[in-house]
Amino acid sequence: MAPHLVNGIPTRLSMWRRVREYAVPPSMIETATARRAVGDWAGACAAARIDVDLDLRAVADRHGTDLAARLRTDLRRLAPDLLRWHMPRIAPDGRLRPGLTVALARYGGPGAVPPTLVVRTPPAWADAGQRMSLAVWEGPGNHVPGGPSYTHPHPRPERRFRFDLHRHLWDAGRAGELASRCGADGPPSAPPGLLDAPLPEDAPWAVARWAAEAESLLRAEGLRPRGAFTVRLGAGRRAVFELVAPDDSHAPAFGPLREPLPPQEAAALPVLPEAAARTLPDLELLRAGLITAERLHPLVAGALAASVPAAPAVVSGPLHDPGDPHRVECGGEVHRIALRDGVLSAIDHDPVTLRREELLVALGGPALPCLRVIDTVHRSPEALPAVRERLGHGDVSGALAVVVKLLGPGAVLRDGPLREELLSAADRRVDHGLFRAGLATGHPAAGGRAGAAGGGAAPGAGPVETGRRLRIDRRTPLAVRRKRSGPARPRTALSP
Repeated sequence: MAPHLVNGIPTRLSMWRRVREYAVPPSMIETATARRAVGDWAGACAAARIDVDLDLRAVADRHGTDLAARLRTDLRRLAPDLLRWHMPRIAPDGRLRPGLTVALARYGGPGAVPPTLVVRTPPAWADAGQRMSLAVWEGPGNHVPGGPSYTHPHPRPERRFRFDLHRHLWDAGRAGELASRCGADGPPSAPPGLLDAPLPEDAPWAVARWAAEAESLLRAEGLRPRGAFTVRLGAGRRAVFELVAPDDSHAPAFGPLREPLPPQEAAALPVLPEAAARTLPDLELLRAGLITAERLHPLVAGALAASVPAAPAVVSGPLHDPGDPHRVECGGEVHRIALRDGVLSAIDHDPVTLRREELLVALGGPALPCLRVIDTVHRSPEALPAVRERLGHGDVSGALAVVVKLLGPGAVLRDGPLREELLSAADRRVDHGLFRAGLATGHPAAGGRAGAAGGGAAPGAGPVETGRRLRIDRRTPLAVRRKRSGPARPRTALSP
């Protein structure tokens, strides 16, 4: 199996490389593109695992046909696979940032809360399948008829993560703007000497674009194009800058404020979105030679190919190479293991010998090397990391394709890590269904079941206190089970 990490590659870039390998598979891109090409935006969303929680007729009744027509136009221009490609993600697995609401387009001026096309990610306990949902947000307490039947933990659009100022991240017609908006046509920039403390050397800051992006941000907020804005530099750390220029006709530059603002005023300033503050991961991967343009999303590759010079590839081929488990040294000879009648079999042993050896193993005897290899492949194959990555990013069909290719369509899984991963993925999909239906507001293992069926509070009321130690079952996530049942688990009776 190929090494999971390569010496000299930062952990962050290694994560993004795995994300680009597994999070948006080529089959999803092909299907979504084909549906979008014929005008079936809903089918394209379904192919990209995005649930549609909006009703165009309801929007027209509430806001008029003009706004509904603008919304319909944006939906037809939406490339849901491109949106999934650029969605914010978290370390170390590179999964979608949970419980997030991202604004895609706002239909109104600054000031009053305008209707906003948003995309949402479920909370972490219900993120099975890495599905997203598309909706229209109208402000606190307002719900479009026909909208979702569940309560999202953070329905308000997040200021740090917004794509309404970066339509090239989801609009197929404007994807060509990516190179200029991400700074691909210029040299890599380093953080300026304007901060109170130095940043890590590998911090992916797109400082060269901050002034232009901040000017667009201030205009979108209905403010003067010259003013103060903030940049989030890390957990609990923000920097306040000010755009300055002789007049509005000159290109602005940013610098530190002359006088510090009170914390309340600084918190109310516009926040530079993460898409503008940080360097595009694809740009970093291309410049480092960790990925080739052929492995990028076609719209991303088309925008960056002409601006980014080809770098020598550091690592080629897939991240996980399952190797060739079909040659086994057995009894002083090299035997073959291959698929026969849809099952992985030792083809160099006759059926009578295999049956006798299987009975011997059932009675506690030693197994032939061929049978040991087959058993190991069924329980914990070398392709298990690739299966885990695909399941983690919601690509169930891709994970099953790897299993079928390795074990055959007629294989019966045996107890082991592979079976546990598949069962855990299936159980978590049930949790996601409960969340979508509004029947749970927290993970069932944490007492979060709600609604009449659970006998608890109504959806949105928060976790239900049970007053007893929770039972570990198949519905409990695999990580929680390992933590609670492992020998090194923390003693819950002790205070932190």
